[in-house]
Amino acid sequence: MTLGIAPAAAQTASGFVPFGEFIQSVRSANVAAFSGSRVSGAVEFNEMRQYVLGLYDSVQVHHSYALGSQVFDCVPVAQQPSARDLAPRAIAPPPPMPPGGGSAGAVQSVTQVDPQQRADAYGNSIGCEAGTIPMRRVTLQELSRFQTLQQFFRKSPDGTDDQHFNHGVGPSVTATHKYAHAYQNVTNYGGTSALNIWRPSINTAKQQVFSLSQHWYVNFASGKTQTVEGGWQNYPQKYGSQNSALFIYWTADGYNKTGCYNLDCKAFVQTYSSVHLGHGFSKYSTAGGSQYEFTLTWYLYQGNWWMGYGSNWVGYYPGSLWSNKNLAKSSSEIDYGGETVGTTTWPPMGGGSFASKGFKYAAFQRLIKYYNNNSGSGTVVNAMLTMQQPSPKCYTINVFNNSATNYKSYFYFGGPGGSGC
Repeated sequence: MTLGIAPAAAQTASGFVPFGEFIQSVRSANVAAFSGSRVSGAVEFNEMRQYVLGLYDSVQVHHSYALGSQVFDCVPVAQQPSARDLAPRAIAPPPPMPPGGGSAGAVQSVTQVDPQQRADAYGNSIGCEAGTIPMRRVTLQELSRFQTLQQFFRKSPDGTDDQHFNHGVGPSVTATHKYAHAYQNVTNYGGTSALNIWRPSINTAKQQVFSLSQHWYVNFASGKTQTVEGGWQNYPQKYGSQNSALFIYWTADGYNKTGCYNLDCKAFVQTYSSVHLGHGFSKYSTAGGSQYEFTLTWYLYQGNWWMGYGSNWVGYYPGSLWSNKNLAKSSSEIDYGGETVGTTTWPPMGGGSFASKGFKYAAFQRLIKYYNNNSGSGTVVNAMLTMQQPSPKCYTINVFNNSATNYKSYFYFGGPGGSGC
């Protein structure tokens, strides 16, 4: 499965594509114009085209800019897809305390945009005005890398993302997904960790799909897995790049008919203007060299799942996604670690080294804590994790619970991938 088309373009031969021209190009698009498209047929392509038009219906954009091969449109908070049906005053207030975090020590916090970069290659100022948020432009170029619209929404194209929560009970983990992760069964209202960020290479010519490091918060309601998720992910089929990107995801029914990434559907309500969901980072860790991380937090507050990046609340998943029950009330499991997807070969995980290689070679998550109440006070408890490494020939994990170091509860994980996983 190779990437048969170019990344989602931020430009054409004539230069930057303003928002209005982008919408016009979608209205007139047809499947024949997309060389290398994977779309199943004209009917499926038209469904994608209508979806993009609906996603931006009545949206007024006056400022856009390019970051790498992607375009971000500054969308008024109340006009983003997930907030369009809400009155502006109905947008929920964030938790009163800042997201979790800790001393960086020998690790540097990473930014998404170089603070010295004030304008893109076309002279557009980088950053969104007050009252607007940066929405990564959802293009037909991106959607046409998938066979159907439903496949585009899935966590991975094969749609078999649910089984790793069995923890050895019931059906085995699907053959295409590989993990090295750690979990705790405990009533919780979210959690936090610092994620060490890497850029593992994905060989799409060998049908490798993605590699990630993330959080999962899970509720098993009526036999259906419900999650809120987030972390970093290298997923060229989606993002058209080998740069790991900040991502979030959700499902209400075991990854069946619900779920999408970032702002790709009516789900997450972004309120903070300086975080770019679906975009990469200014720096990545290197083997034996500098190490970079970011702090990710999830907190269930007043029925909504708030996501924090660094010291800022970015936005939230409304509890209505889960009919204001089940995961909208609490999570029953915390889970952290790495995941890869392939077919006959699998990509590197983390830094590409096994957990035993330790600092500067294996990836890590540290300062792993969970919230034991949702009163807004932010009380956190060090996690006590159970590790799982179902594919030890390719990926491993070493867990250190409530250690005496400034990492507290943490783990190293990763591996080279390959065949025979």
